[in-house]
Amino acid sequence: MPMIIMFIFQKTYDGSFIYLLLYVDDMLIAARDKSLVNMLKAQLSSEFDMKDLGPAKKILGMDINRDRQVGKLFLSQKKYVLKMLDKFGM
Repeated sequence: MPMIIMFIFQKTYDGSFIYLLLYVDDMLIAARDKSLVNMLKAQLSSEFDMKDLGPAKKILGMDINRDRQVGKLFLSQKKYVLKMLDKFGM
């Protein structure tokens, strides 16, 4: 099972956090305030060669689904489970 290195990067003015998740060369940044995410991306881009792939839809084989109206985020490994079931003839 791959290990995710998670850093809580900064506590924000409203007491929430900016999360930076890093695994090898994949990065995911999450926060309540999108402007803080953009500010962090700009800081990192000034130091490192980065490519912004837009809103995350997938990370480490997991599908990411958001319900922005209720403020919830869902992770799914359905495709992985179906692939394993097929691989073992189940």
